Amino acid sequence: RYLLVFDFDETIINENSDDSIVRAAPGQALPEHIRQTFREGFYNEYMQRVLAYMGDQGVKVADFKAVYENIPLSPGMPDLFQFLSKNHELFEIILISDANMFGIECTLRAAGFYSLFRKIFSNPSSFDKRGYLTLGPYHSHKCLDCPANMCKRKILTEYLAERAQEEVEFERVFYVGDGANDFCPSVTLTSADVAFPRKGYPMHRMTQEMEKKQPGVFQATVVPWESATEVTRYLQELLKK
Repeated sequence: RYLLVFDFDETIINENSDDSIVRAAPGQALPEHIRQTFREGFYNEYMQRVLAYMGDQGVKVADFKAVYENIPLSPGMPDLFQFLSKNHELFEIILISDANMFGIECTLRAAGFYSLFRKIFSNPSSFDKRGYLTLGPYHSHKCLDCPANMCKRKILTEYLAERAQEEVEFERVFYVGDGANDFCPSVTLTSADVAFPRKGYPMHRMTQEMEKKQPGVFQATVVPWESATEVTRYLQELLKK
């Protein structure tokens, strides 16, 4: 009946997993020469260099795993997932994230919520012959607002089209996120849908700015959250109706 879309970094988990894994690096920090290679919009390529450096420093599968498995979930997130587990026949749940598949799987399996997700869309990652964690781009796209490796709007639109072909239509779409790259897909939501931006994060600010500049263009109902308990409460009320 309902499609629920989650972001990962600073949404499901309470930090950015790409920053978190630096805890596995020597001295838990990156050298300045690596940090200076970051370019806006090319974060995926930057992370490829970070991971190559960490591989050179002897960081192994188990080291990465240990960090990912210990990343804290955001406030209220375990409660929301418990609620969704109890009502799993009403919600189809997917995850769209600019992190990486290996990290997301480690975190969700450790937290016990991996099986909730019908599909996870993220950058491909694997360990090569040397034991280095390698990262690739998810896809290429023409969106001017998103990083070169991922447009979440494109992923969500294609997913809805694919499900429609399989004769699965959703009454409503719910989108839970925090970042600028979550704002892009949320603009395509309809007046039946709900966007849950994390309070005070880029997605929230961008929805507010759009409402000021172009009233009515952003169609979805906006429900900001500080704790995912607020998302749970909203969904509980909806199910009572």
